[in-house]
Amino acid sequence: MPYLNYLDTIRFAAMLMVMACHACDPFNAGATYGTGEANADMFLWGSIWGSSVRACVPLFVMLTGILNLPTTMPMQTYWKRRITRVLWPFLIWSTIYNLFPWFIGMLGLPESTVYDFFVWASSSSPALSDNLSRVAEIPFKFHYIACHMWYIYMLIGLYLFMPILSAWVATATKRQIELVLLIWLASTFLPYLHEFSGKYLFGECEWSTFGTFYYFSGFTGYLLLGYYIVKYIPAKVTPTLTFAIISFLCGLAITYFGFSHMTAQPDATPEQTELFWSYCTPNVMLMTIAIFTVLRLVPIKGWIAKALSNFTVCGFGIYMIHYFFVGPTYHWIETLSLPTGLRIPAATILIMAASWSLVALVKQLYKHSRWLLG
Repeated sequence: MPYLNYLDTIRFAAMLMVMACHACDPFNAGATYGTGEANADMFLWGSIWGSSVRACVPLFVMLTGILNLPTTMPMQTYWKRRITRVLWPFLIWSTIYNLFPWFIGMLGLPESTVYDFFVWASSSSPALSDNLSRVAEIPFKFHYIACHMWYIYMLIGLYLFMPILSAWVATATKRQIELVLLIWLASTFLPYLHEFSGKYLFGECEWSTFGTFYYFSGFTGYLLLGYYIVKYIPAKVTPTLTFAIISFLCGLAITYFGFSHMTAQPDATPEQTELFWSYCTPNVMLMTIAIFTVLRLVPIKGWIAKALSNFTVCGFGIYMIHYFFVGPTYHWIETLSLPTGLRIPAATILIMAASWSLVALVKQLYKHSRWLLG
């Protein structure tokens, strides 16, 4: 599919939402997982902003589908080009994040500094052996000190599957794609059915988690959804805006009130806490479609188009490094006399500005920066 300039706008908006999502972490940590003193006002705004930006990851996946479906490259060539582009920066930055407590110890700083940077860190031990143990596990799992790296494992999985999906998309009719999307839509209700109706449904049992909808579930649906909307749904201002407003508000209401309900349960597990914030759910899908369909209407030109083009070049590197700025930005924002509701947007802008500036500078000065920043 030819490149569309509004994709830069969507990518920027999605990354801004990622920054906001992570800027919420220090606000929500105490109330959700007991990692600190819960402040009701902070948690309220953390819940509101956190619920509002859940479309961030689905938007990125939709962009991946739009830009990669269908691909004409041989499978091995596609894997080599796409996976190696993200693999080396991922390994380098995952190692840096996981060695951070050791760096802090080498500088003679208190262990609590680790939590000042990374509120979800599971350990602040400066022992090199503990840090290297986590590094050794990077090929198999991420650690919460680098919690945003979960996305890269998922992205690599999508890249592995892309040539297979692409071969079908290349010959599929509109009707066939719609049927698959309908089955995927049904699968987005599974998290709620599992929670409120029973753990084992549609053939799932103790010895098999692969039920009826398993093969149509997950983020591959967003790949196909992005491709389908761009190819078959024309952009029309009036009906698009009406649909988008209704869709977004409905999705946001379910997301916010569902999240608030689950976090109010004193014995809620992490899985239950995240239930209504899960990306592959109907409420988040509604918000995602709403934002996507509106942003594709926004015209960009001149210096804005040029800036967004630069952002696209820097985007992956920004994602890799931005979490280093989350904790320090939160602590600095707390020293200002800002209303609680404005602290997360302010932190979001600062995190984005710092990350983008640093990545753009490195890319300008270091000609081999793609190995470090994609």
